[in-house]
Amino acid sequence: MVNTPIIVGIGASAGGLEALEDFFSHVLTPCNIAFVVIQHLDPTRISIMPELLQRTTLMKVTQARNGMEVKPNCVYVIPPNKDLSIIHGSLLLLDPVESRGLRLPIDFFFRSLANDQNERAVGVILSGMGSDGTLGLRAIKENAGLSVVQSPEFAKFDSMPHSAVNMGLADIVAPAEALPERIAAFLKHSRRDVPTRLKLKSTSALEQIVIILRERSGNDFSLYKKNTIYRRIERRMDLHQLKNISLYTHYLRDNPQEQDLLFKEMLIGVTNFFRDHKVWAQLKSVTLPALLANYPEGKELRAWVTACSTGEEAYSLAMTVMDVLDDVKHKGRFKLQVFATDVGEDAINIARKGYYPASIEADLSSQQLNRYFNKDGSGYRINKQIRDMVIFAPQNIIMDPPFTKLDIVTCRNLLIYLGPELQKKLIPLFHYTLTSHGILILGNAETIGNSTSLFTEIKENTRIYTRIDSTAPQMEVDFPTRIFPIISLVENEPERTSKMTTNITNLQMQADQILLQSYSPAAVLVNAAGDIIYINGRTGKYLEPAAGKANWNIHVMAREELQHQIHLAMMKAQLQIEPVNIKNLTVDTHTINLTVQAITKPKALLGLMMVVFTEMLTPTKLPRRKRGSAEKESQAELQQAHDEIQSLREQMQSSQEELKSANEELQSTNEELQSTNEELTTSKEEMQSMNEELQTVNTELRSKVDDLSWVNNDMENLLDSTQIATIFLDNELHVRRFTNYATHLFKLIQSDVGRALSDIVTELDYVRLQEDSKEVLKTLVFIEKEITAKNKRWFKVRIMPYRTQENVIDGVVITFTDISEAKLLESELRKIRPTT
Repeated sequence: MVNTPIIVGIGASAGGLEALEDFFSHVLTPCNIAFVVIQHLDPTRISIMPELLQRTTLMKVTQARNGMEVKPNCVYVIPPNKDLSIIHGSLLLLDPVESRGLRLPIDFFFRSLANDQNERAVGVILSGMGSDGTLGLRAIKENAGLSVVQSPEFAKFDSMPHSAVNMGLADIVAPAEALPERIAAFLKHSRRDVPTRLKLKSTSALEQIVIILRERSGNDFSLYKKNTIYRRIERRMDLHQLKNISLYTHYLRDNPQEQDLLFKEMLIGVTNFFRDHKVWAQLKSVTLPALLANYPEGKELRAWVTACSTGEEAYSLAMTVMDVLDDVKHKGRFKLQVFATDVGEDAINIARKGYYPASIEADLSSQQLNRYFNKDGSGYRINKQIRDMVIFAPQNIIMDPPFTKLDIVTCRNLLIYLGPELQKKLIPLFHYTLTSHGILILGNAETIGNSTSLFTEIKENTRIYTRIDSTAPQMEVDFPTRIFPIISLVENEPERTSKMTTNITNLQMQADQILLQSYSPAAVLVNAAGDIIYINGRTGKYLEPAAGKANWNIHVMAREELQHQIHLAMMKAQLQIEPVNIKNLTVDTHTINLTVQAITKPKALLGLMMVVFTEMLTPTKLPRRKRGSAEKESQAELQQAHDEIQSLREQMQSSQEELKSANEELQSTNEELQSTNEELTTSKEEMQSMNEELQTVNTELRSKVDDLSWVNNDMENLLDSTQIATIFLDNELHVRRFTNYATHLFKLIQSDVGRALSDIVTELDYVRLQEDSKEVLKTLVFIEKEITAKNKRWFKVRIMPYRTQENVIDGVVITFTDISEAKLLESELRKIRPTT
C-alpha cells in the first residue's frame, strides 16, 4: 500500500479554470498523490483542458482513457461527453445516461471513488454552478474519506461550494490556493500504520469520549461497532493533527463545538432517492401489491422509516406506495402514514423542508419529478400530497419506544454500524411493532441473523422480509429504555481466562457428583406434603414404589418400619430449626439413624426438608429388659401412641387434600394474575409507543406552527411595507384576508372576514368591482384599471386569480396602488404644455 497513490477527485464547472490553476500551482511535487479532474464540458467540443493545466504544474497532465491505471504525480482530466468511474485504481470511461440536459459527472465519479478507495478517497469541490458534487461528497464522507471545499466567498461561481457547505459535508473550507497544503497536512498525519494505532488505543479515553457525547447529545454510542467509532474519531484527530486519542479527549472536553461536529460525524449517512433500484422495483411489482391484497376493504397503512437522514428514503416509500395504488386498482380505500425518525435534528430539519438540489434528477424519472415535485428556484420541492403523508421527528431507536401496529418498517444501512448485541435486540423489536403480513426492509449488507422464526425473506437477496405469525413462544422483546447501560468498551477478553473458568466449574461439578454418589448417605429432598423432589444415593433399602399408580410421596414409599418415624420427625422438624434425629431404627436386618432437617437457606429451597438415612456399620445391641407388667404397659402405651398417630395421619391427610384444593385455586388465580400482568405490560408498552407517536406528531405540528407563524409574520411585514392595499377574496367573493392599508379604502374590521365585499362601504368610485372580479374568476385573465376615490385620489386596481400551490384557482387577489401623485403631475404637465 506504500506505493499506491492517494486519489484526489476534483470537481469544477466549465467556469472553474481559474480555481483549478490556483489549486495546481500550489501543489508541491513530487507527491504520492494522483489527481482526477471532473469538469462540466460541452459534449460537442474538443477539450483543451489538459494543455491549459499543464502550464501551471510540473506533474504530467493527460486526458483520461479507458482502463488507464492511476499513478502518482499525475493529473487525469475527464474527456467530453463521457462519465468517468474508477475500479481497483483504474479509470473506466462510460457513455452518459442522458445524452443532453442535466448531467452530474462529479457526483458519479465521487461515488465510485468512495466505493473503490473507502477512507483513502479525497473529494474537492471548486468553483461551479449548480449542486453537482454534493451527493458525491456525502458518499466520500460516509466512507471516512476527506471532503474539501473551496471557500464560497473566494469562488467565481459559488453555487457548488455553497451547496456542499450548507449540507454540512465539508471537512476543510479554504481558498483554492490553500487547499493543497491543507490536504497534504491531513494525509501526512493520517498515513500511519493503522493496525499499530488501533493497538495503542486507550480504552479509558474512548469511554470518556462516549460519555462526553452522551452528556452533550443524549445519545449513547457505547454499543456501536468499535471500528466505526474509531474511524470517526481518527478523522477528527487527523483534521486537528493530534497524535493520540488521549490528546483528542482533552481537546474534545474543552470544545463544545467539536463535540457537536463529532456527533454529526457519527451520524453521516449515505442516502438518495430510490437507493438500490432493485429493492424498490421488487417492492413496487410484488411486495406491496401482495400486502394490499390482504386488506380488500382497504385500510390506513402505517410505515416507520428509521434513520431517515434527510428524508429521501421516507419520500421514496411514499411515492412508491402511491404508484402501486395507481397501478393496482383496489376496491378498498387506502391511505398512508409514514413516521420518519433520526437522531440528527439537523437532518430532520432538512427533511421537513422537503427541498432538494437539482442533482436529484439523476435518481428520479421525469414522470416522478413532474408528479411529485414542484420546481422551486434552482432545486425541487416535494409536493404537498406526499409531504402530508410523512411525519418527521428526532428519535433514538435504541433508547426511545418504537411505533406499533405498523405495516412497513425500513431499517436500511443502520444495523451495519451497530454491534451484535444491539442487532439481536432490534430484530425482535421490529417483529413486535409489525402487524400480521408486515414487511421489514433491511440494507443490502444486513440480515435478520438467527431470527428466522420471526421473519422470512420474500425473495432471496432482496433483504425484504415478511413477519411470521407463530403460535410458539416468541422471543423476548427488550423494550427500549433511556437507562444507559454500564459502558464497557473492552473488545476481547482473554480467551484463556474464560476457558479456565469453564474448566474449573466443570471439574468442581464432576468432583461433587462423585462425592455425593460414593461417600454421602442416602437422602431425599421432600416438600411439606412429603412429595419427593430429589433423591441422592441408594435409597432402595428404605423406600420402595407402592403398587398401583405411580406415587412419589415419601409416606407412601417408605417401608412399614419407617413410616411412623418419618411422619413424626417431619412434623417436628417443621416446628424447630435444629435437625430431628431418631437413632437405632431397625429395617430388616439393618440398623439406621434417621435425620430430618428443615431447610432455611438458600431461599430457592426454603420450605423443603432433607430426610437422611445413615446406616450403622455395627448394629447396636439393646439391653434385655425384664418381662412383666412394665413390658405390657410399654406395649399399651405404644398401641395408644400408634392409634393417636393414625388419627393424626387421617386428619393430616384430610387437611392435605383441602390444602391441595386451595393450592389449585391459588395456582389458577396466580395464572390469571400472570395473564393480567402480561396484558398490562403489553398495554404499558403500547401506551409508551402511542405516547412516542403523539410526541412525534406534536413535534411535527409544533414545527409547522412555528414555520407558519414566521411565514405569516413575514407576509404581514412585506404587505405592510409596500403600502399597497390588498384584499383576498374566495370564490364567492367573500373577504378572506386584507392588509392594514386596505382599511383606508374600505370600512373593514377584523370581524368582516367572511362577508361579501359588496356589503362593505368603500371610498372608491368603482361600480364594476364585483362584475370585474367575477370576470377574472371566469376567464382567469387579470384586469387592470385606473379609478378615482374621494379627496381627488387615484388608484391603480389590479385583479388577479388566486392560485394555490397545487395550481388550483381559489378566489381572487385585488391590489390598490395609490397613483394620486402621478396623476397630479400628469395634470400639471398638461396645463403647462399649451403655454409652451
